[in-house]
Amino acid sequence: MDDDELQRIREKRLRELEARLLEQKGKGQPQPARVLTVDESRFSTLLAGHPRLVIDFWAEWCGPCRMMAPVIEELALEMAGRVTFGKCNTDHNPRLAARFGISAIPTILLFREGALLDRIIGAYPKETIRARIIRSFGL
Repeated sequence: MDDDELQRIREKRLRELEARLLEQKGKGQPQPARVLTVDESRFSTLLAGHPRLVIDFWAEWCGPCRMMAPVIEELALEMAGRVTFGKCNTDHNPRLAARFGISAIPTILLFREGALLDRIIGAYPKETIRARIIRSFGL
């Protein structure tokens, strides 16, 4: 799968998500949360302010990370109000990545009440990620 094909898939999924958002907005439902940008300066605040937090550690040059981006966005929409999702670019936040021993990306960390519960290393299907989140958070 080349970069152009990955980009087309991502754009298609984003259009589908946007259509769902517009449909929900038309029904008077609150707009779901977006994926937050996580950086070193606001990490502690995010950790303290969100009882269930999932952070995707990624980099722009990482192919598997680009494959996981739509999965994280979809799960953020599905679990809005129950779980907060964030993305941390490891190239821009090397100290934060080092703090959690991130040596391979993508790596997804799951935090409950500020404590690290689980670590998912590598690209997995959406269903696998969803199942780990549900099991870890007891949803």
